Amino acid sequence: QVQLVESGGGLVQAGGSLRLSCLASGNIIRINAMGWYRQAPGKQRELVAVITSGGSTNYADSVKGRFTISRDHNKYTVYLQMNSLKPEDTAVYYCNVEALRYAWESLQNYWGQGTQVTVSS
Repeated sequence: QVQLVESGGGLVQAGGSLRLSCLASGNIIRINAMGWYRQAPGKQRELVAVITSGGSTNYADSVKGRFTISRDHNKYTVYLQMNSLKPEDTAVYYCNVEALRYAWESLQNYWGQGTQVTVSS
């Protein structure tokens, strides 16, 4: 199994910053894309940012210019630096990775347990 542990969420005032981290562990041969999603109350889960194994990134329009995704290949860790936070960024943030556990398996998607980010106005 692959475990994802997120950290770094919390309460911050509008305009502030937070940095989320997600560490993947377990029987991992390779990780492809790593990403962050979020889900606000009453809304569907949405993509925030994703980074490929080659370092290409993609962001939701709502966070472009404010959030930065990065990864440490050696540590199987993905980060999300969130600056200029707005109340509408309030949500549970989930880490997602595409990982390969065994050579005979296909890539699988794994989710973290989520970390709450609350931005007060």
